Amino acid sequence: MSIITSHNMLKKAQHEHYAVPAFNIHNLETMQVIVETVAELQSPVILAGTPGTYCYAGTENIIAIAEALSKKHKVPLAVHLDHHEEYDDIVEKINSGIRSVMIDGSHFSFEENIALVKRVVDYAHRYDVSVEAELGRLGGVEDDLVVDAKDALYTNPKQAIEFIERTGIDSLAIAIGTAHGLYKSEPKLDFDRLSEIRSMVDIPLVLHGASGVPDKDVRECIQRGICKVNVATELKIAFSDALKHYFIDNPNANDPRHYMKPAKAAMKEVVKKIITTCGCAGKL
Repeated sequence: MSIITSHNMLKKAQHEHYAVPAFNIHNLETMQVIVETVAELQSPVILAGTPGTYCYAGTENIIAIAEALSKKHKVPLAVHLDHHEEYDDIVEKINSGIRSVMIDGSHFSFEENIALVKRVVDYAHRYDVSVEAELGRLGGVEDDLVVDAKDALYTNPKQAIEFIERTGIDSLAIAIGTAHGLYKSEPKLDFDRLSEIRSMVDIPLVLHGASGVPDKDVRECIQRGICKVNVATELKIAFSDALKHYFIDNPNANDPRHYMKPAKAAMKEVVKKIITTCGCAGKL
């Protein structure tokens, strides 16, 4: 087993009407939890990391751990660059062995977004690296990336056609009402917009900001054509809450081999739930 591109797994999901979960990773423990769980459930998976995660853990370390886990559990892994914005940074990570990238130029004008994405696609496709881009803008917070809700823009279906044709991307992240981080109230998703986009383009569509979205709404999105579901905050909350509770109950604890166990177990339950919601168990 090895590190793979996300292209084929997303096309398979599109064809068979389920979604591949993209779980944000941060360290050894979070990677262990995710890979062990997908191996048990025989689910495809994408391990996603923001620029902050790669800076914290080290690109080479993330790749090495992913390769070791892939070999141990006999599951292929797509190790993904989530919300990366710098061309040179992406090129460096592709050269290190990354084979799935998201270039986020959604904060630029339409033409500037196209120019940046096309440049990344031209380089990435030389090395069989899949490329995701975003059209429209999600609100909220993702690590050190902040977008004011008032600046969030929904994806224009007609622009999506032109964007895909001019960039050659492999998948498109769309903005239909989700946000990064936690929701202050239940999000109201524009399902009709999603259906319209799905009817007009033929590449896999991606839903960012799925943490906190009701399971029924995630399933509705998948039914209407979403092929990749990104989850980050929900995993972090489960992990950190269990860790906090352990230290409250065991104030003298000092061994990570002990206090990490309940944190990993709590995160594992969330991973299982998302896999069930995505309908991807047994699809490896």
